[in-house]
This record gives sequence, C-alpha cells and structure tokens, in this order.
Amino acid sequence: SCVPQAGHMKERLKKGTFTFHQLLTKNIIKMDLDCGSVTDEVIAVFNDMKVRKAQANEDEKKRRKKAILFCLSKDLKHIVLDEGNEILQGDLGVTVQDPYMHFVSMLPLKDCRYALYDATYETKETKKEDLVFIFWAPECASLKSKMIYASSKDAIKRKFEGIKHEWQVNGLEDLKDRRTLAEKLGAGSIVSFEGCPL
Repeated sequence: SCVPQAGHMKERLKKGTFTFHQLLTKNIIKMDLDCGSVTDEVIAVFNDMKVRKAQANEDEKKRRKKAILFCLSKDLKHIVLDEGNEILQGDLGVTVQDPYMHFVSMLPLKDCRYALYDATYETKETKKEDLVFIFWAPECASLKSKMIYASSKDAIKRKFEGIKHEWQVNGLEDLKDRRTLAEKLGAGSIVSFEGCPL
C-alpha cells in the first residue's frame, strides 16, 4: 500500500540515504526553484566567447577566455562569475601549458559549478573550435548545493543560446581522460584534442 511506502521514504529522507539522482527521479523534491538569475557580466562573457572576431587585434585575442567558471552568489539569488577561475587565450603556452588539465584543476572538489570551455580539436578533415557548457556536480558536494545548482541550470542555459554541447560531470574520473569530452564533440572522428593526439 501507499502509506508504508510514504513512511519508508520519509525515514530514508531523515537518514539521508537517498542519492541525489533518486531524489530527482522519484520527484521527492520538485526542482522548480529556478532561483538563479544570470548577471550581465556572465552574459557578456558568453557573448565574447561565442563570437570569434576575425578582425580582433592581438591584445583582444589574448584577453578572450578559453575557459571560465560560474557560481551562485552568496545569497543564492544570482549566477555570477567565479572570480579568478578563468583561463585566457593569452595564458596558453605562457602560464598554462595544458589548458584542459588546468581547467580540471580549477573545479572545486566539494561544490558545484557551471563552466564554459572553448574546446580546440582536429578531425581528419579539419581543425575546429566549439563551446561546451559544463555542469559540474561532484558526488562530494552537499545535497543542498547539488539541488540548488540543478534547479538553476535552466536559467543559465536559456542565456547561453546556440551552444551545441552540454556535459554534466559528477566526478574527476569522468574529466581526467580528455577522450571523454572529445567523444562528445566528435563521436570518434577526433584525432587531436588541445594539441594532444588521441
């Protein structure tokens, strides 16, 4: 009957034995908060990364972002830039030798983040660049953090119009092998990712 099942669910909620995925799929907690409004700075960064200006001078190219993290503000009402957590195109080959692994090292182990990563890769035919939206929700993050970031994800995605690639990642093991992202971008056709042969 329904009553024992409801009691069983309440008991599991008290003990915290439901996983984040189970909370979502069982609809125990409705993820309709949509609590994060996106700041103008976040939108400006996205537009700058999305539009690659052919006429850009060297200084403008160096200031373009290769990767950046976004987080929720302290009051949890806004999605903002995660200050200091970015890679500029001008950093490549100077302070950053491997942009992908540097990006992985920027992610907090115990909290969630959104990210944009400007991936450079080669197929047998051509060299490409694609913007990837990443939702980082590690297993070690608190349940509250995972719930709030999950409920705010649509707010930031709506502002990032035209992004073809989205990746939700729940642990470093999914990230450390760059072939995982390469597979999402090219489904087996990619021979090199960020200058590294695959």
